[in-house]
Amino acid sequence: MDLKGRLLGNRYEIIEKIGSGGMATVYKATDLILKRYVAVKILRDEFTTDDEFIKRFEVEAQSAARLTHPNIVSIYDVGVDGNLYYIVMELIQGKTLKEIIVKEKGPLPWKWSINVSIQIASALEMAHRNNIIHRDIKPHNIIITEDGVAKVTDFGIAKAVSNSTITAFGTTIGSVHYFSPEHARGGYTDAKSDIYSLGVVMYEMLTGRVPFDADTPVSVALKHMQEEPVEPKEINPNIPSSVNKIIMKALKKDPTLRYQTSTEMLQDLRACLKNPNGNFVEEKDYDETAKTQRINVSELEENKRVSKEDKNSDNKFIAFIKEHKKLSIFIGVILLFFIAFGGTMLFLGATNPKEVELPNITGMTAQEAEETLKKANLKYELEKEEYNKDVEEGKVISQEPPYQANFKVKEGSQVKVVISKGQEKTKVPKVVGMKQDEAVKALEEAKLKYEIVEEASKKVEEGYVISQETEADADAFAGDTVKIHVSTGTEKVTMVSVLDKSEEDAKAALKAIGITSINTVYEENSSKAKGVVLKQSVEPGSTVEKDSKITITVNNYEASNTINLVINVKSLTGGYTESTTNSSNVTNSSNATNTTTTSQQTVNKKVDVSVSVGGTVVQTRTNIDKNQTDLSIQVDGKGTQTVTVNAGGAISTKTINFAGTEKTIKIP
Repeated sequence: MDLKGRLLGNRYEIIEKIGSGGMATVYKATDLILKRYVAVKILRDEFTTDDEFIKRFEVEAQSAARLTHPNIVSIYDVGVDGNLYYIVMELIQGKTLKEIIVKEKGPLPWKWSINVSIQIASALEMAHRNNIIHRDIKPHNIIITEDGVAKVTDFGIAKAVSNSTITAFGTTIGSVHYFSPEHARGGYTDAKSDIYSLGVVMYEMLTGRVPFDADTPVSVALKHMQEEPVEPKEINPNIPSSVNKIIMKALKKDPTLRYQTSTEMLQDLRACLKNPNGNFVEEKDYDETAKTQRINVSELEENKRVSKEDKNSDNKFIAFIKEHKKLSIFIGVILLFFIAFGGTMLFLGATNPKEVELPNITGMTAQEAEETLKKANLKYELEKEEYNKDVEEGKVISQEPPYQANFKVKEGSQVKVVISKGQEKTKVPKVVGMKQDEAVKALEEAKLKYEIVEEASKKVEEGYVISQETEADADAFAGDTVKIHVSTGTEKVTMVSVLDKSEEDAKAALKAIGITSINTVYEENSSKAKGVVLKQSVEPGSTVEKDSKITITVNNYEASNTINLVINVKSLTGGYTESTTNSSNVTNSSNATNTTTTSQQTVNKKVDVSVSVGGTVVQTRTNIDKNQTDLSIQVDGKGTQTVTVNAGGAISTKTINFAGTEKTIKIP
């Protein structure tokens, strides 16, 4: 079935298939609400037809969702959409440990393997502390991230599959190569079963192969129950002695001889890194719980007498047998027949008691459950009491074996029962001002979940809690989520390139990413257009604080242009008029003639003409006729500048755009 593009729960959009297993198919999806990628595990069709399985599946998935640990793949959500049952999990980028083992085709480095084992054991420690057993620890369920972090997935899911479910579907959940002996024989599994499976995983990492292998799953299971594994050090001599001992202790067939808790195993794993060949692994070869008993002297003497009589009797019997060989053979055959027949009947009688239907006692009170089991000729055994937010205090959370319709068990069998203590109450701790990891630890110790919201802050140092949305000391239930806001420091931005942009466009681009403090300097560069950005103080692609001051260098270069000035000197100076000399004769009354003469006056006809651009004299002409109207002078300039013409003290000023289209300018 192609689910690409399918929307689950109106929230998770399927992108692509990324893997599949015995129980489910895994897809990459987008969480449309939280805007993040997630992994969605969708149950195979054969598992979705059993209502009881679905119920247990949801309970176990919700239980596993309470686990918050750096080495556990987080479960975000459990839901159903139509006929699709799904789990939403953290999306991990990396490879499974099985893929790494197969790729290497041999033993992995022992220190690397121990570091991975420490992380797995740490994850188990957290789960077991919360009464969650994995039941399917194997390299396929361990993801190694690109940073070398081990992530264990599928916590608690295998428990949803009962024996009856396995029988009905003809399916085996998990891999028999990693089963504990008690798991292989269908017995009760607990934390020590996970420890055995971890021992198998370590064995495979350090030798390149599993401790037991055969042609059929049944044969492998029998080996787990009956055979002793070859010590890993015999296969890989490079394994330190302490590591060899840790693996062999974890692989003890008797659960009482293994590590009793993941914490114990974790301590030895850490110790072997410091002292690889140390002798710190404690081995149990006997029942340490057996107590020494005092024997009465008279009892001791009686035992000696009986022992002596038995010995004499045995000696006489042996002598008789030797003397009557034929008779002894006949008697032996007869005895063997009766022993065999009688033993068979005894075995059948002992192992085939009457079968009774297993009742469903989940949801009953402890008293009701005990009475119901008693009526069915079954034994009630309280396994433990635990907090549960979904089941009322005093009522049955689960039973072992789990209920399945028409499932029968032997009369007199024990049924282990887990009773609810109701929803656990707690107090919200004050985490404001703490480092993020300290805050997380405080919330986990208070049995609370957390959600981290990253937020920029100028006042709070990066990595410290700015605020919490649930007040400190507020009443809460275990498993509730507290949202905390953690400082990322001053908000950072990624610098964009503004090179070759206009000054205006460059400033707009910088403001768009949050940079508002912009300093501008100017520089001339004849190879670039005027007004474009030549340099920026922060390289494109680098990260800077949002309130950083950025300097841009803008090109101020402008090419010179020539303007032809046509100067009307006459108009500017007023020009001049030449003086004339007049003579006349006048006769008076006495008939005498008088002559009058006017003298000629000198007029200034010439001036010096100078032209200034931007206050600097660039051109000068001397002895220019004041009456000239078309004095042509060419001057160079850049951009828009003030041009001043001085003609003998007569001044004319004009603003001229040298880059404009007008190349001839008249003055005035």
